[in-house]
Amino acid sequence: MAVSPVDSTDCLPSGGDRPWINLDAYDQSWYKPGRSKGVILLWWLLQAVIFPLTPHASHGPRCWLLRRFGATVGKGVVIRPTARFTFPWNVTIGDHSWIGDDVVFYSLAQITVGQHCVISQKSYLCTGSHDIGDPHFGLMVAPVTVENGAWIATDCFVAPGVTVGANTVVGARSSVFKSLPPGQVCYGNPCRAVAPRQMGQN
Repeated sequence: MAVSPVDSTDCLPSGGDRPWINLDAYDQSWYKPGRSKGVILLWWLLQAVIFPLTPHASHGPRCWLLRRFGATVGKGVVIRPTARFTFPWNVTIGDHSWIGDDVVFYSLAQITVGQHCVISQKSYLCTGSHDIGDPHFGLMVAPVTVENGAWIATDCFVAPGVTVGANTVVGARSSVFKSLPPGQVCYGNPCRAVAPRQMGQN
């Protein structure tokens, strides 16, 4: 039985609207990840194998491995074994900060976490996106900064170019698309400041 060639128009959804973007023409050759492909593959392999096998409370080996691949990691840093770092050489984590389980640092650009910060489980710090007005879906990158004493609660998304101000709290499952001021309690989708953060005495 002969099979007729499939025309690309056959794959269109009902209604026949053609896509406005052409992913065949996608090109990110301008982007330089900062290390060779071999180093990147080695990092991804070691992270996939070694991180999950280290004991939950043994943060030292994970910090050591990140430093060996170019990350700046301060003293007393807590990093859980299921945290993931795309390019560690683009990551800075200050003293005594905590990085929870299943946190993703999508570090195409610099991600800076200050001192005494908490990035809770399943949160996603994202430095890469795409230009929705570009028919070639061009890659865009911008840094993310979490300033000293901030807490990103569980399952939050932090977008490229965002700065979370010092000592600010981002409530669980918030989506942060714009920078947040210091010393605030913020939550929502999109995330916004709702009240000053009140602190007791040390």
